Amino acid sequence: MTYQQLQISDIVVVLVEPSSTQQKIIGKQLNEVGIRQIIYQSSGEDTLRNLSVNQPDVVISALYLPDMTGTELVHRMRDTEDHQHTAFILISSETRFRYLDPIRQAGAIAILPKPFSKDALQVAMTNALDYIDPEQLDLDTFSPEDLAVLIVDDSKMARQHIMRVLSSLGIEQFHEACDGVEALQLLSDHYFDLVVTDYNMPNMDGKELIEHIRHDSQQASVPVIMVTSEENENRLAAVQKSGVSAICDKPFENKSVKALVQQLLA
Repeated sequence: MTYQQLQISDIVVVLVEPSSTQQKIIGKQLNEVGIRQIIYQSSGEDTLRNLSVNQPDVVISALYLPDMTGTELVHRMRDTEDHQHTAFILISSETRFRYLDPIRQAGAIAILPKPFSKDALQVAMTNALDYIDPEQLDLDTFSPEDLAVLIVDDSKMARQHIMRVLSSLGIEQFHEACDGVEALQLLSDHYFDLVVTDYNMPNMDGKELIEHIRHDSQQASVPVIMVTSEENENRLAAVQKSGVSAICDKPFENKSVKALVQQLLA
């Protein structure tokens, strides 16, 4: 099935929500944006058992469930081969960084507040559609499979999510580093067409890494994208000055990442 053929109405959604009232409200909102296939669950364990039988395209979950949190649910999904890359959306009124960041690091494609608007839900489901069936990169001078990309993040799940998104665009060659120090060693040993890095990492953070690349590296001109959940505007402003090519928030829109990579490499 091609990207043009796949429609929002084709997407199968598992909605994990302990409140039957909220199930009805959110289900109605999903129907309004075109979702027709919804499987309702009220607990994390029931969801995981159901996932072993069915293969949904998207799991939408509340943060607080009777038997676990949405964070635990997505982490257990990421620990299984079948659901390592299943699209995950969180719906929660929680705003505190320490509760939301583990969801971002696990590769959630959207975090929706409670209550959310129809437009916000439409954007999230469109992003899910792009995630499930993306278009490949269209580069005039070379093929996506020829690109060499370095992914730098101390979270293995975050690295896997970024690689999944980029590989769906046709990119095949990846190297991984868990911090800036390891990344610099790889940069000294290999040539890369693109570097994608997190901000907050041990030993050497993303800003320091970019500064080293721009001033002390034989690959000073390599495009660098920072994908981060960092919210401190002063820190982000410092990253801009360090020479980053672009900054993307976690979670990010797949279509935006594709457009950004295509622009940087065109």
